[in-house]
Amino acid sequence: MEALQLMESDVVVAIGPQSSGIAHVISHVVNELHVPLLSFGATDPTLSSMQYPYFLRTTPSDHFQMYAIADIVDYYGWREVIAIFVDDDYGRSGISVLGDALAKKRAKISYKAAFSPGDTESKINDLLVEVNLMESRVYVVHVNPDTGLNIFSVANALNMMGSGYVWIATDWLPSYLDSKDAVDSNTMNILQGVIALRHYTPDTDLKKSFMSKWNNLKYKGSAGHAGFNSYALYAYDSVWLAAHALDVFLNEGGNLSFSYDPKLHDTNGSMLHLASLRVFNGGEQLLQTLLRMNFTGVSGQIQFDPDKHLVHPAYDVLNIVGTGTRRIGYWSNYSHLSVVPPETLYTKPPNISTGSQHLYSVIWPGDTTSTPRGWVFPNNGQPLRIAVPNRVGYKEFASKDKSPQGVRGYCIDVFEAAISLLPYAVPRTYMLYGDGKRNPSYNELVSRVAQNVYDAAVGDITIVTNRTKIVDFTQPYMESGLVVVALVKEAKSNPWAFLKPFTAEMWFVTALFFLFVGAVVWILEHRINSEFRGPPRRQLITVCWFSFSTMFFSHRENTVSSLGRMVLIIWLFVVLIINSSYTASLTSILTVQQLTSGIQGIDSLISSTEPIGIQDGSFAFNYLVDELNIAQSRIVKLKNPEAYLRALKLGPKKGGVAAIVDELPYVELFLSNTNCLYRIVGPEFTKSGWGFAFQRDSPLAVDMSTAILQLSENGDLQKIHNKWLTHSECSSQVNQVDENQLSLNSFWGLFLICGIACVLSLTIFCCRVFTQYRRFSPEDEESEIETIEPSRSSRRSIRSTSFKQIIDFVDKKEEEIKEMLKRKNSNSNKQQTSIHSFSDGQASSPS
Repeated sequence: MEALQLMESDVVVAIGPQSSGIAHVISHVVNELHVPLLSFGATDPTLSSMQYPYFLRTTPSDHFQMYAIADIVDYYGWREVIAIFVDDDYGRSGISVLGDALAKKRAKISYKAAFSPGDTESKINDLLVEVNLMESRVYVVHVNPDTGLNIFSVANALNMMGSGYVWIATDWLPSYLDSKDAVDSNTMNILQGVIALRHYTPDTDLKKSFMSKWNNLKYKGSAGHAGFNSYALYAYDSVWLAAHALDVFLNEGGNLSFSYDPKLHDTNGSMLHLASLRVFNGGEQLLQTLLRMNFTGVSGQIQFDPDKHLVHPAYDVLNIVGTGTRRIGYWSNYSHLSVVPPETLYTKPPNISTGSQHLYSVIWPGDTTSTPRGWVFPNNGQPLRIAVPNRVGYKEFASKDKSPQGVRGYCIDVFEAAISLLPYAVPRTYMLYGDGKRNPSYNELVSRVAQNVYDAAVGDITIVTNRTKIVDFTQPYMESGLVVVALVKEAKSNPWAFLKPFTAEMWFVTALFFLFVGAVVWILEHRINSEFRGPPRRQLITVCWFSFSTMFFSHRENTVSSLGRMVLIIWLFVVLIINSSYTASLTSILTVQQLTSGIQGIDSLISSTEPIGIQDGSFAFNYLVDELNIAQSRIVKLKNPEAYLRALKLGPKKGGVAAIVDELPYVELFLSNTNCLYRIVGPEFTKSGWGFAFQRDSPLAVDMSTAILQLSENGDLQKIHNKWLTHSECSSQVNQVDENQLSLNSFWGLFLICGIACVLSLTIFCCRVFTQYRRFSPEDEESEIETIEPSRSSRRSIRSTSFKQIIDFVDKKEEEIKEMLKRKNSNSNKQQTSIHSFSDGQASSPS
């Protein structure tokens, strides 16, 4: 009311008020009267220039302070805080911004503890007792200085200022302490270990000069108060800001004139005298002048950004220790947390990465330097509610039990082993989820955890993307992935499979190529034989040597050397290519032939139209439908391994399924009891793992992840696996060694062809030798008798010759045999001619 009465005078600029609540009221008035309001104490973030154009804040908004607190919470790894605040515009608005800031750091306000400004200590006591029963141990206190100390006094009486607790106070606490010349020791003892924020004001020469003058006044007893806080500095600068702006306003021809606004009139019975209020005609011009001001005050640089905030908002991060405060770092809107003064960072590129955030060590409540965990299990007597899927099949993982615990299985043992490694007790109770007649939906189970029906879910729960969006999973304790299981039998290899890598056209072209190369080699062989004389049995050695030597040496005929080199290079190059391609293709074909199943993996399963079996309740259904676009009509839900076996035995033509798609741990157990009739076909086509699900941002998920890693490192996780999940070798895929080995059955057709070709060649060769031998006799060469009875040479019997004579004949050179046969034929002709002449002579002689 006094502020409104003051406005009856012709006011051109207003400085104040000190509280955000009054600023809301005054801002409406100055907005109508076009009078700029310079507020050095109203930090409520909802006091914005968009709603109140003439409101100009000359101190940092609590918007920045709440983001500084969120950075501190994130820096120490806490995920939940409890907000204790005064229930007015100042308190509510600040905590609302804090909630938004924490959400960006994946943290949250777990509980808002509000109290009225006039509440007694008994009500505050009841509030803190309720707070102390909750899980979080990180408290953010955003109150007014007149009631704030009562919070810490009651908390100390409730033993809430000891080890394990975290208290973060906003700037109200340092402002109170700085305004006192000396704070009594009892108050400081209560505040030990508290973290607080204070407006950062650089240590400029102007500030040092001002402090020196203030201390002199205090020494002379002229000061109204024993000390001053940051708000006093901003108030001092606000006065100078108004003075500088008015000076510029007047120098630029501004006019201090006022006019009445017909919209401002008194209502019946009103005591406000609104009709006496006049509008400042130069208000808009003065406001723009204020926004253009740029000078250095005792609080730092006085300049406004486009949103009408002071540039470079920053805070000191303090730790209350002993009889005073200790600065552990700074926060600025430019670089966030650092141990370097903000003004030294303004000249460098902004760096707000996680690794660049730093604070000095803190002495926490309880006089400890170890960072508090920030949470405990609630002291409200409620144990952790843990949901366990009530499975129908694969009960080795999790199932109902008659023990006091109520559940048993591999997953339960892993969870219990991890819990035992935690440095604190975790009261818990297991609750079965599902009716026991069919496997429950794991998506629904995870949703129940997210909806706070359960605190956690323990079981064979696969970590998939959609689930991680609503809950937090621990480190995976079991690797998993989807695989395809089908009926597989080893088939006999086709003896003519070696023909499959090439088409008929390819075989035809290959045959022509080899015939062409053979013809060229034959020509070269005969050319070589004319060059290199020797026994026929050494001709093969000669050809091989010539073929090798033509690549490196030059002989008497360059044509032969060049041609041989070219043919051999082409030959070797083509044969290597054909051989490698043919071998790879043949191996692949024969490997595939070992399986009689038409399903070779997920790709062939997708392309087919046959039914697919999946486990009831598994995420495989959504994956096949949503990710692989398989029709829902093809998918058959199966309850247990027995249903798997029946469906696979029936097959797709008799109402069963062509294959099963399930996770690897289930498949390994299933295959161990099938006598190797079924196997995994193709590789895993997804990679995932099993984890324990907790509510979002639950700190227990992080501690349990560390415990699971410890179990893995010390070997306990494998021991638990061996206890529950032993299986035979049939659970693996077809033996890779056997797959890559080729048997005789795959090639006996090829050997048959080669054998027939060799027999035919040998037969032709033998026939040719015996034909030549019948035309030639060794004794004829030795006797060299010109007159030989034709009947004796032509009728020599092969039976009368010895094996050694035949070998000696074969051993003779080809050219030598031809010469001997030619000579024999010539002698035969001469004998015939001689006999014929003799006969003619006898016929013509006289008797």
